[in-house]
Amino acid sequence: MDDEAETYKLWRVRKTVMQLCHDRGYLVTQDELDQTLDQFKEQYGDKPSEGRPSRKDLTILVAHNDDPTDQMFVFFPEEPKVAIKTIKHYCTQMQEENISRAIIIVQSGMTPSAKQSLSDMAPKYILEQFLESEMLINITEHEFVPEHVVMTPEEKAELLARYKLKEHHLPKIQQGDPIARYFGLKRGQVVKIIRPSETAGRYISYRLVQ
Repeated sequence: MDDEAETYKLWRVRKTVMQLCHDRGYLVTQDELDQTLDQFKEQYGDKPSEGRPSRKDLTILVAHNDDPTDQMFVFFPEEPKVAIKTIKHYCTQMQEENISRAIIIVQSGMTPSAKQSLSDMAPKYILEQFLESEMLINITEHEFVPEHVVMTPEEKAELLARYKLKEHHLPKIQQGDPIARYFGLKRGQVVKIIRPSETAGRYISYRLVQ
């Protein structure tokens, strides 16, 4: 891939990641959400002398709107297939900053030992993995994907009480579902799905993450 195409790809990927952070309730400025390709090039470099932007420079650190101490890193590893050495480096960085959550945007995947290390570190450190190709478009903006709203624990309790339901009565959504991964949903959370309806204007359903 030439430098121009690579730069365009990284801009698209980082833009989707910013939207993901925003949709999870982290503080992201409107300028970051609206960043144009030219602004991206200006900030991260795409001059002939510099070549394509460095993935290392794309690292993001965001704080949650409701709790500034709840922070999350987003890392963009340089190597195509991420090895355990890189994961350990990121973990050290997280320990130093007292941050327990991160997202890693990988180019083509991880070695088996690197993948295993993600499981070994949970639940103390939560490191989620996405492929760059998954971040080229924002799945929530696709015309066939209805609006998803993550419910608070209070809203979930109110829903169950209103309809006299037990948690297990609700239809399920798998934790590995692309939408569940986008929002970082945990087992037991409930998501409200809003679809347009020709008769009722909109149709609402609920899914329990399992």
